[in-house]
Amino acid sequence: MSRLLEKLQGKRYLVVGRAGMDLTPEPAGTSIEDAQTMSVHLGGSAANIAVALRQQACHVSLLTRVSDDAIGRYCVNQLERYGIGHKYVTPIGGEYRNSLALSEARLLDHQTTIYRNGAADFMMSEANVDAVDFSQFDAVVTTGTLLASEPSRTATFYALEKAKAEGLVSIFDIDYRPYSWASAQEATDTYKRMSSLCDVIVGNDEEFGFMAGNMANGPKFAHELANRSDCICIYKMGSKGSTTYTENESFQTGIFTVSAMKPTGAGDAFLGGFLSSLSNGKTLQQSVVRGSACAAIVVSKVGCATAMPDEKKLIRFLKLHSISMEETLSSTKD
Repeated sequence: MSRLLEKLQGKRYLVVGRAGMDLTPEPAGTSIEDAQTMSVHLGGSAANIAVALRQQACHVSLLTRVSDDAIGRYCVNQLERYGIGHKYVTPIGGEYRNSLALSEARLLDHQTTIYRNGAADFMMSEANVDAVDFSQFDAVVTTGTLLASEPSRTATFYALEKAKAEGLVSIFDIDYRPYSWASAQEATDTYKRMSSLCDVIVGNDEEFGFMAGNMANGPKFAHELANRSDCICIYKMGSKGSTTYTENESFQTGIFTVSAMKPTGAGDAFLGGFLSSLSNGKTLQQSVVRGSACAAIVVSKVGCATAMPDEKKLIRFLKLHSISMEETLSSTKD
């Protein structure tokens, strides 16, 4: 694991996955069907992770495809605004479109509706990957979304292959979306293959349970993944916190109690906060706590990318909340 932590301190990330547009009914608490006005935000799991990393002073580029229209150009403009490299974001014409998400800023009866018909990011190919200079990065982050279709599935594995050949750390956010897959078995087989190749695997209890065959076996499955040398596996359990597994130890982390406005964006914020903290020299346990703090900040605000905290906001949050690092951690040696 020492090699992994040392490599991440280069702070140069390539994030592979979708960017899209998010629409949120205003004011907060308004349902989609009752909306009169909506705010517009950069969205998509990969783009959100990229923003979270960039807000914490990491150098980030995105690899994806966007529609050759106003929505695709909006996404590129937003990446530019956040300081995220978009050299490897290529447009595609025809009937392909960027993903569009309508997501409410409320917890009670929350609705998020995502349109993924003819998704532009699913058209990422090996040729797009070949355009990337992997020597300019220290780590590659992939999300499970792109694995649901071709040619993006093959291209994602190809990107991982090239990244590993260059010595990059590989991070996998499981991000399972059942509606995108032809079958559950295809998804299971693909996720297991990707997980076996990566240095860091992050997912929630439902995602690990899905890969394991049932929820009860999720923790064991995550633990077994971590038993591979230099692998970190984070098993998230919502309000119950998370368990982090490595080859030599495991520890549990609680959550920060906040007045949540919405349930979305927490996972992207957690991963960005966790990785950026490792890149900034924090310990593994400190990084999980800081990732949890980033998640708490984002669910208490409107939007996802727009809510990602910078270092000053993160430090202020940690100072204001009563859960100390010692209170939120428990550790066991394996």
